[in-house]
Amino acid sequence: MHPNPSPLSTRPSSAKQKLLIVDDDEDLRTQMKWALAQDYDVLLAEDRQSALDLFKARQPSVVTLDLGLPPQPAGVEEGFAALGDIMAENGQTKVIIITGRGEKENALRAVSQGAYDFFYKPIQLDELKVVLSRAFYLSQLEREQKVLRGRLKDDAFQGILGSCEKMQEVFARIRKVATTDAPVLITGESGTGKELAARAIHQLSARRGEPFVVINCGAIPENLLESELFGHEKGSFTGAHIQRKGRVEMAQGGTLFLDEIGELPLLLQVKILRYLQEQVIERVGGREEIVVDARVLAATNRDLEAAMKEGKFREDLYFRLGVFVLNLPPIRERETDVIELARVFLSRYAEENRKKISGFTSDAVEAIQGYGWPGNVRELENRMRRAVIMAEGKKITPEDLEMGATPRVRYVGMGLKEAREALEKELISKALARNNGHLTKAATELGISRPTLYDLMEKFGIPKE
Repeated sequence: MHPNPSPLSTRPSSAKQKLLIVDDDEDLRTQMKWALAQDYDVLLAEDRQSALDLFKARQPSVVTLDLGLPPQPAGVEEGFAALGDIMAENGQTKVIIITGRGEKENALRAVSQGAYDFFYKPIQLDELKVVLSRAFYLSQLEREQKVLRGRLKDDAFQGILGSCEKMQEVFARIRKVATTDAPVLITGESGTGKELAARAIHQLSARRGEPFVVINCGAIPENLLESELFGHEKGSFTGAHIQRKGRVEMAQGGTLFLDEIGELPLLLQVKILRYLQEQVIERVGGREEIVVDARVLAATNRDLEAAMKEGKFREDLYFRLGVFVLNLPPIRERETDVIELARVFLSRYAEENRKKISGFTSDAVEAIQGYGWPGNVRELENRMRRAVIMAEGKKITPEDLEMGATPRVRYVGMGLKEAREALEKELISKALARNNGHLTKAATELGISRPTLYDLMEKFGIPKE
């Protein structure tokens, strides 16, 4: 057990990633902040000096920079000077240039001087959001790689918690598969820690000092997924201003983790299969075969055998990926771990929030043990984090956990399965009520996926209104 946070911890980031917008147009700055503030901590600067001051103070990972800055907004030299200042402070910063459509030469000059990408005015926010997401991901990947290369000791299991027999079997299997370069298919319900298991395999392998690259196959629109996986050549489609490497190429020498592999479209399943067989890819719009040496790990919470029978998943890809299959048990099958995990999360978040909380009331312990945790470890952690913030006493109560009061009285006379289902139904109903029936928000609060919430609502007869 390792209660302290680490790069492999299940703890979600509590702070938004910082984005600096540098533009002398106040209306545009305000519009962009309004559109992006939900996803990022947006910082605003109107000129070179204020941009440099903010950059030094807040160290944003990504910057959008208009080349036309005061005192000569009609020119570009002040913008190029600002780009030079930023790159001199931190050459890993992803700077996205904003410029007019007739200034392609300046945009390409900026890229040659270290800018990450460029956009023409007027800005298409949907396209900008995709580029920002990729820029932040690449920045995070570079930071993680730097940390991993500087690490002197192996701490692969710090983020995975559990002492029950089933988890000990998981740890033993991770150690075995880490010594090979064969693909591994990681299966398990949502929230069981499949990405953590993949990171542990990478950390214990000979590739530990190289990139660990993640792509969620179910989270990226189908029309963008091929480019994200395999990269693209300049001019291969609208908006492809410059050549871009895909996630497969980014994993050169390291490990590629294909999360939610069951959501991969059939056409891209063929291309991933070819990569697994031949270790070569072609960028979108490219003709050159590129050799990439990366180990492939994949994960799914779907029944891939059923998907094969329905024609939604290729049999040859399934058997190529499933050389080793690692199944992660749901938390309801790890009953001796539940309270142990809850105590670890309590300690972590009490320290983070500077609160002196010594443990749980007996009713809280009974509520935790009696609940089925459909969202697994992720749901348990989210609920513990929220309970610590809400708690006013020295011990966590069922009310802090939003599990209601005196469970032993309400569920007296029920069997264990019946009591669990009654509590699950109550918690789902309350989450839906708090979020005014908004399914995505309720699922996020509960720590489960939207499809899992749909299934539970249908199981318990909760109307989808």
